[in-house]
Amino acid sequence: MRLEHSVPLAPLTTIGIGGPARLFVRITTVDELHEALQYAEANHERLLILGGGSNMLLDDRGFDGLVLQIDLRGVTIESEGERVVVRVAAGESWDAFVERAVNNGWAGVECLSGIPGSVGATPIQNVGAYGQDVSETIIRVEALDRTTGRVRDFTNEECRFGYRASLFKNVEVDRWIVLAVTFRLTPNGEAAVRYPELQRHLEEHGIATTDLRGVRASVIAIRKRKGMVLDPNDPDSRSDGSFFMNPIVTAEEYAAFAERAGNTAPHFPERDGRMKLSAAWLIEHAGFAKGFTHGNVGLSSKHTLAIVNRGGGTAREVLELVAMIQEKVGEAFGVAIHPEPNVIEGPR
Repeated sequence: MRLEHSVPLAPLTTIGIGGPARLFVRITTVDELHEALQYAEANHERLLILGGGSNMLLDDRGFDGLVLQIDLRGVTIESEGERVVVRVAAGESWDAFVERAVNNGWAGVECLSGIPGSVGATPIQNVGAYGQDVSETIIRVEALDRTTGRVRDFTNEECRFGYRASLFKNVEVDRWIVLAVTFRLTPNGEAAVRYPELQRHLEEHGIATTDLRGVRASVIAIRKRKGMVLDPNDPDSRSDGSFFMNPIVTAEEYAAFAERAGNTAPHFPERDGRMKLSAAWLIEHAGFAKGFTHGNVGLSSKHTLAIVNRGGGTAREVLELVAMIQEKVGEAFGVAIHPEPNVIEGPR
């Protein structure tokens, strides 16, 4: 285990915000992970697990403890046939894995193209986009229990997946460290095209749903238009992606919302009778236009869901903007919207 001191964390995040880690270790083996956890326990250090840095907002003062950057690598095809079962280590790039799956003709994750971060984060958030989420193809999650040091496998059902939710994020918080994720994909399968914007793009360009590479290219093109693909030449891409989750309300809550907003506001029925609303629509109609600025941060000029760092931005400014948006949306529509990224506290 190679222990480093005062390591800048902002460059390790997609939004480029946050102070340094007092202690830092890059984890490349499970043995190193065990050693780091033992060190943290023996020295009473706070722990922060860092993957691709795409879904977190770090305190401006940094992290007063030990940051473990999970860099476990390896992709193993466990079986092939009517389905391909592939195990992917937590430190692998998510989009690189999606690209590999698409190039091999394995359907199941193509609509999740262009999403930054690591594979290990995907089951925690139940990462999803354009009508698809990872819970549809995950069959096993291998994770280490921080309380006992033991490793166990979780089935899909045991992960308790929901909309941007899982056992790891919402139930047993900070207990498990994901080591690997196993997916079941469909060889020569058809893309799951359920999102109207993607469907229109495919039709306009004559791309069939059996053309996984074409679907992937379409998803990336749409994401780029919204600044949702990391690009050093696009200042709108210096973000945590979609900062707010789409709120899901009960039928009664939706009726009250519709009285204020009208039935023309975007709404999407859920299987359980609830209704999903568009956070982007709520933000825009509460008075926050694309490109809205607050200090050195603001909303993307391409998409109101993304809070971007315009250069020199701070976590304090981001949180101030978040609070402003939440207050105005609540006042205008009686709906609460919540951030998707994890907000990491600084020194206590």
